Amino acid sequence: MSKQTDILENELSENFDSLEAAEAVEPEVELEQQTIDEMKSGSELLVESLANESVDFIFGYPGGAVLPLYDTFYDGKIDHILARHEQGATHAAEGYARVSGKTGVVVVTSGPGATNAITGIADAYSDSLPLVVITGQVATPGIGKDAFQEADLLSMTTPITKHNYQVKNVNDIPTIIHEAFHIANTGRKGPVVIDFPKDMGILSTNAKVTEELELPGYTVPNQPQKEEIQKLRDYLKSAKKPVVLSGAGINHAKANDVFTEFVNRHQLPVVSTLLGLGAIPYEHPLFLGMGGMHGSYASNMALTDCDLLINFGSRFDDRLASNPDEFAPNAKIVHVDIDPSEINKIIKVDLGIVADCKATLEALLDFDSYSIRHEDWLETCNENKAKQPFAYKEDEDGVFSKPQRTIEYIGEITQGDAVVTTDVGQHQMWVAQFYPFKNHGQFVTSGGLGTMGFGIPAAIGAKLAAPDKTVVTFVGDGGFQMTNQEMAILEEYNLDIKIVIINNGTLGMVKQWQDKFFNKRFSHSVFNGQPDFLKLAEAYNVKGYLVENPNQLEQQIDAAFQHEGPALIDVRISPIEPVSPMVPSGKANHEMEGLL
Repeated sequence: MSKQTDILENELSENFDSLEAAEAVEPEVELEQQTIDEMKSGSELLVESLANESVDFIFGYPGGAVLPLYDTFYDGKIDHILARHEQGATHAAEGYARVSGKTGVVVVTSGPGATNAITGIADAYSDSLPLVVITGQVATPGIGKDAFQEADLLSMTTPITKHNYQVKNVNDIPTIIHEAFHIANTGRKGPVVIDFPKDMGILSTNAKVTEELELPGYTVPNQPQKEEIQKLRDYLKSAKKPVVLSGAGINHAKANDVFTEFVNRHQLPVVSTLLGLGAIPYEHPLFLGMGGMHGSYASNMALTDCDLLINFGSRFDDRLASNPDEFAPNAKIVHVDIDPSEINKIIKVDLGIVADCKATLEALLDFDSYSIRHEDWLETCNENKAKQPFAYKEDEDGVFSKPQRTIEYIGEITQGDAVVTTDVGQHQMWVAQFYPFKNHGQFVTSGGLGTMGFGIPAAIGAKLAAPDKTVVTFVGDGGFQMTNQEMAILEEYNLDIKIVIINNGTLGMVKQWQDKFFNKRFSHSVFNGQPDFLKLAEAYNVKGYLVENPNQLEQQIDAAFQHEGPALIDVRISPIEPVSPMVPSGKANHEMEGLL
């Protein structure tokens, strides 16, 4: 422990939380004038270190433990976005990270501020999004003594971060910041937490920002082995019914162009996971759609009948492989993933390649210029695609608008180019089925954790990352009420975001499961009263549009998208509209129900 910290402990009481007391602490050693001139506070050094990492935005919420840091933010060296809740701050940082490819940065205070951020940290960990989250902490002498607003963030976040730190010496700040950014945005990306005691922001130091890294236990696999590429090639040459699975790893690696070139060369049908959407354009003739629980008939039949499955960057999660024992039962399985822990975790594979997806695809394309065709198999897949596309029945009574048509029409007027964020539930699945995604970074959704309240703050981060892009967020009326306070940011920062509420007056996916698996016992899944969402939008100076019936749908959507500024569209849909098709939990992919 440094001499400065020793002095601090001797002079302050056990429950130290006073800024004035900390500022009164003087170094014992008399320094030369040049050294004194170079001294800065820990907070100033932290901001300099963040600037050195090319941080554009900080998403945060102040409080007592981070007041020294926020005093430094006052100088405006990095733009700070004031969220209205710490969960909103983390989701906004996730949206920014997903679209920009850069590391999202969050600053919250100690205790409840930090614990409120845990949902977003866990969400980022599940979906491999790079965040650096700086959590305030009580001053060093108070740690472990139940000081006011103390929480043990290191213990709480260990299972949901790639790594976490607690700053114990002010001179370590530059090294910790640089390491945190490197860890967060390399390999399998993810969140890193830095627990920052209050006194570390006040103490003086002459340390400087650094570019040095010393992480002997941290390795990032990248290039595949030549023999692995040869073996994959041999599998491909002998396969009669090959399928390629695009996971989030393709989008994280920005490998879309080489991925499309690879499947084009060999005319390979493509199935996508939820987070793999955009790996290949929706309209591409080789794309069969999303697979799994609410996937397409063509995708799920291809997964069932294939004799070779090449998985690029998917975890084989339970929404894709609900019954692992019957998943791709006749196939040799190849799994390419940058995280070695994912290989053989759920599905036993014939070939595991621990490498970057883009590097692997480039190696495959460079190997030689051969091409393999599977016309009969491709014809079968295309017949399945034509026979059972994603579809919906029009409302015969003309009372309710169709959520599928809502999403379809917005896809048409945005030409499939919008950045789309969602909350979690039925609307999320309809978006996955009906919005015509083209590229990486377009679809921003909570996949692994399934976090309600994600959509609006994620859209804010996405818009800041891509200010020239159209940004649309689809939310349910349930999730909308969890984080709608973040609409306050829209006017403040002039963010033109279109919010589409798919409003059925229920917790739609919960109710759908209760309908199917719990004998229609709709326990607390129907809202008996709702606020007027248009008036709520008006309170935030967001223009509101109501779609009460199908005849108003296109007109109101057109008006909202022509409006210059943020807009909210409240689309009333049937409370009994299901997401179809569906693979019941625990069933094999070919056991789909609800096909039209």
